[in-house]
Amino acid sequence: MPIVLQSYRPEHEPSVNEFNQRLRSAGADADLVFYESAEPRWLPATANPDLYNEFFLALDNGTVRGGYALKHQMFSFADGSIREVGYYHHPLSESIVNQAHAIVGGLLLRDAMQRSPLLYCLGMGGYDRPLPKMLARLGWSHCLIPFYFRIVHPARFLKEMQALRTSSGRRLLMNIAAYSGLGWVGLKAFQLLQRVRAPQSVVCQVDVIDEFGPWADELWQRSKDAYTLCAVRDCTTLRTLYPAGDRHFRRIRVRQHSKDIGWAVVGERRKDQKYGSLRVGSIIDCWASPQDAVPVIRAATEELEKTGVDLIVSNQSHGAWCGAMQAAGFLTAQSNFIFAASKPLAALLHPFDETRSRIHFTRADGDGLPRNF
Repeated sequence: MPIVLQSYRPEHEPSVNEFNQRLRSAGADADLVFYESAEPRWLPATANPDLYNEFFLALDNGTVRGGYALKHQMFSFADGSIREVGYYHHPLSESIVNQAHAIVGGLLLRDAMQRSPLLYCLGMGGYDRPLPKMLARLGWSHCLIPFYFRIVHPARFLKEMQALRTSSGRRLLMNIAAYSGLGWVGLKAFQLLQRVRAPQSVVCQVDVIDEFGPWADELWQRSKDAYTLCAVRDCTTLRTLYPAGDRHFRRIRVRQHSKDIGWAVVGERRKDQKYGSLRVGSIIDCWASPQDAVPVIRAATEELEKTGVDLIVSNQSHGAWCGAMQAAGFLTAQSNFIFAASKPLAALLHPFDETRSRIHFTRADGDGLPRNF
């Protein structure tokens, strides 16, 4: 029988468990498993009819050979329209351990494109991975979304950043810079120079809030037309993504002269071996008119620094937000965070090479919430 793609239902859960066990037994990465529950824990359809996840499985005579997740969300376009866009994430095929099922990956993507022609992928771990290679072959439009980092405690960064301490020579140089204080002096001088060069902004009122309110709707309406593509960020959406009871996030409201100019969502990332014992903060999401990006990024940065993190990271796609990161003393490094748009979606962004610098994507537009940001 041919492989059939269908919605993941509770009766499929034992078969998904067997699928995951086959992957583990064959030596696949421990994180490469599909969802054990048919009901999404993050963004179930019952929470918000305009923002939800659903799961689909590839069944081979009842045996699960793969699956994927599809997030439905409303997006704003340059022509003023609001359209539903699909986000294709967590595709997983048994072909990673058994090439007899090599066809499954293509079937998963084709099924998602049929369900949601305006489809995008985000993240994907770099162009050397199978999915971005396949998307490029299919003619999807794509680009890297820049990665930024700000070192808050230079000595700890130099001693603990395992991703850079990859040879004895590097470790020696980083230790010398850490213990001599040269690293602290150099990095602080750079950050001061960036701040001096940046446009000076009016002093802002910054408040940490428990929940987004109706003021976010007015800010959304006032700012959305400045972007060629962005996910809807009205009050209802923000309350769904960042519910009041979730303490993983800190929500920041930024005002100038009592007028709302923007907001940011920040948080501390979970531990990752490449960061050693560093506490890593993330500017997860942010919103403002492009001309107000600098004070919002500065407010988010200062709030994270108050929490005691050693390093702050973020991904930003829009040129103004990228400039704001640099103005706040962030450095840039090689990114593996890729945005790819299906042909129907890219047609609405034509010409892509010109409009891509005015799309607004952050880590929150991927699959990292609520903790993997």
